[in-house]
Parts: sequence; structure tokens; C-alpha cells
Amino acid sequence: MGLRRDGREAAIQFLYQCDTHRPEKVEEALTAFWKQNEEPQNVRDFANDLLRGALEKLPEVDAKLRTLADNWDFERIAVVDRNILRLAVYEMLFRPEIPPVVSINEAIEIAKKFSTAESGKFVNGLLDRVKKELLRPARQAAG
Repeated sequence: MGLRRDGREAAIQFLYQCDTHRPEKVEEALTAFWKQNEEPQNVRDFANDLLRGALEKLPEVDAKLRTLADNWDFERIAVVDRNILRLAVYEMLFRPEIPPVVSINEAIEIAKKFSTAESGKFVNGLLDRVKKELLRPARQAAG
């Protein structure tokens, strides 16, 4: 597995932890998370960058997901799937250097690993809707 996949998986695990435990001090929780999850520094750096951005943009990301999750109560989406979606939507909306199809493919594979094969289909369906609304190429980085 590569640096970016490892970083995304760690980021999703921390987002999951934040979603279920709602820490008052996120930076302290992140420090504790890394003490329990030994990863090379470059994986941590990538994960931290994604995490801080995703947490900062969480209201916008969740608003986007709520509009696209037709017939789904947002809070009833499986916690792991919700956080996989959050990270991927953050990347697609706010990280122009990451091609949207990369974010989608990574999210699908992570959903298959941490959730179910059906989750992969669900994640793909929602993220495809996000991709269709983007005003940038899906297969290449912006700029």
C-alpha cells in the first residue's frame, strides 16, 4: 500500500474517532491517536494535512453530503461510510491538486476494506454525484 492510501486510512480512522467520541481538544486527541498508531512521518504529514482541512471544512462537506444523500438520514449513514465520504468530498471540493477520480477510487477501496462491498457501491454513487457538479476535470489535477 502507498503513502497516500495509508494516510487516507489513518485520516478516516481519526475522523471516525472524532465522530463517535467528539473530543473537546482535537489536537490532543490527534497526538494520542498517533501514539497508538505508529506510521512513518510522511504518512502522518499527509494524514494530518487531510484531517485538518477536512475538520475545518466539515460544515460545508456535511452540507454537500446532506443535499446528495437523497432518501438517507445523514446521521443514519454508517459512521465509517460517513467519514469515508467526508474525506473524499473534502478532497474533491477543496484539494484541486488531487484528481476527483483518485479521491473516488480511494474512497471505494477503503470502504470495501473497512466496511462492506455494498458500502463501496453506496460511496461510489454519492461521490459520482459530487464529481458531476465539479467545474474541473475529473481525471487530472486542477491547474
